[in-house]
Amino acid sequence: MKPAPDASALDAIHRQVMWNRLVAVVEEQAQTILRTAFGSVVREAGDLSAGIYDLRGRMIAQAVTGTPGHVNTMARAVEHFLERFPLAVMAPGDVFVTNDPWLGTGHLFDFVVVTPAWRDGKPVALFASTCHVIDVGGRGFTAEARSIYEEGILIPHTRLRSGGALNDELFAILCANSRNPVEMKGDILSLVACNDTGRARLDEMMTEFGLDEIAPLADYIIESSRAAMAEAVRAVPNGRYRTEMELDGYDAPVSIRAEMTVSDDGIVVDYGGTSAASAYGINSPLCYTEAYTCFGIKCIVAPAVPNNHGSLSVLRVVAERGSAVHPVHPSPVTARHVIGQMLPDVAFGCLAQALPGRVPAESAGSIWVLPFADAGGAPGNASRFNVMNVGMGGVGARPGRDGLSVTAFPSGVGAIPVEVTESEAPLVFWRKEFLPDSGGPGAFRGGLGQIIEVGSAEEHPFTVSAATFDRMHNPARGREGGRPGATGAARLSGGRVLAGKAVHEIPGGERLVVELPGGGGLGDPRKRGAELVEADLDAGYITKDGARSEYGFESVAPRASTVNSQTGYPQGEDQ
Repeated sequence: MKPAPDASALDAIHRQVMWNRLVAVVEEQAQTILRTAFGSVVREAGDLSAGIYDLRGRMIAQAVTGTPGHVNTMARAVEHFLERFPLAVMAPGDVFVTNDPWLGTGHLFDFVVVTPAWRDGKPVALFASTCHVIDVGGRGFTAEARSIYEEGILIPHTRLRSGGALNDELFAILCANSRNPVEMKGDILSLVACNDTGRARLDEMMTEFGLDEIAPLADYIIESSRAAMAEAVRAVPNGRYRTEMELDGYDAPVSIRAEMTVSDDGIVVDYGGTSAASAYGINSPLCYTEAYTCFGIKCIVAPAVPNNHGSLSVLRVVAERGSAVHPVHPSPVTARHVIGQMLPDVAFGCLAQALPGRVPAESAGSIWVLPFADAGGAPGNASRFNVMNVGMGGVGARPGRDGLSVTAFPSGVGAIPVEVTESEAPLVFWRKEFLPDSGGPGAFRGGLGQIIEVGSAEEHPFTVSAATFDRMHNPARGREGGRPGATGAARLSGGRVLAGKAVHEIPGGERLVVELPGGGGLGDPRKRGAELVEADLDAGYITKDGARSEYGFESVAPRASTVNSQTGYPQGEDQ
């Protein structure tokens, strides 16, 4: 006779199955945004997030699709909604919204939408989602504003839908303040639709598993994740680890200083001593600072532990009010990822001291957002447009592996195909290629940046905002003897060098050329195997000069058939 199954083991399996099902629910929620969003930065690049929360506002599960800057800021944002709209004032069909940078995801371009889910007349959960809309008025996507009031329209916590009826007056205000009103409304409605999808799938799940509430499951998920994260932290040697990083800044360099304290109780990162908030819009609100700092820690310490309220509760971030990583209202914050997306590398700098040999070199960090628009004063036959593309640099070399090339770490957004942008605006992308020698040399090479060249199809002037161009003076640093990656650069095709952070007008007949920074190398470059250097030469990742000067490598055979000796690009790619 077989022994009876262990009831506790069966319960654990059952809870794990339901947990996995919740992840599937929120992933379908996120996919709804991708299928219905209007803006290309959302539907093509995936600049969004989605998640489910318990009735206390604690994040239970997040979608795989999305960015850490959105997911981890939303982990706190839902609690702010509940402070303004307690469950007692919510009703079926209600939806709530805000784009408050300090109570949302860090700048006005991200709208957070929260929808309560009901079952048998009772609230059972909350769904939240966010995405980047193309335009919120103000100065547009530039760092030149001197306060939040110049950056666009701010919507405090507000009802977007009441009992199933949309707030048309709110949409009218939003559309009247946007250069892209159709896209703005479409993107916000996609957030409403995705939360409704989540509600429907949750109801199906609860029916399937015979659940009247999800509170016990939420408690199990949060406590299990907290315990797993705490165990992972205990494997890190206790101590205090300090690092600092200098960024280009806007009108002056920004120095980020951090002290990480590791104890049996968790990890605390203190940004004391960091530069004061800039007068320009590159500051990272505390919610965004927390989001990317915690993401960086989890990447090294506990990458396999699910990301939710439980695992995040083991980590804490401290920053001085009024600093560049904790600006206060009304500081400008549009280009907050210039600083925020560098913070995982700051966390890596501390963890490299505690866990030598386990931490990658620095990455390009901040993606280069490329907001293009008509020049305004162009001739009457010039098209009017306001579009966005993105440029990506290289990721730092990893222990035992080269860095990823042209990859948006840590944001995780994808590329917007040039064909999409060309269909939305009279622009032509003449080049979008790997940039040879941009990856930091090392035993493991840093990932390559890219070169992008774009001009007007109408030969009229157009503008580009360089608000997010960084690492033009401070490259991604190598680690353990690895060399830094190449710095970024921007210029006109005629040769004039462009500064970072400004809004530039590209004259008719000229093209904008940007070179994205590369990731740092890991380990002594002279220890890189000759076969790997030769493979890099064959692929066009490095030039002969780079192989000789950085790796001490002399090619044994000419490579004219593979690499153009004048440009360093693979044959055909520079045509």
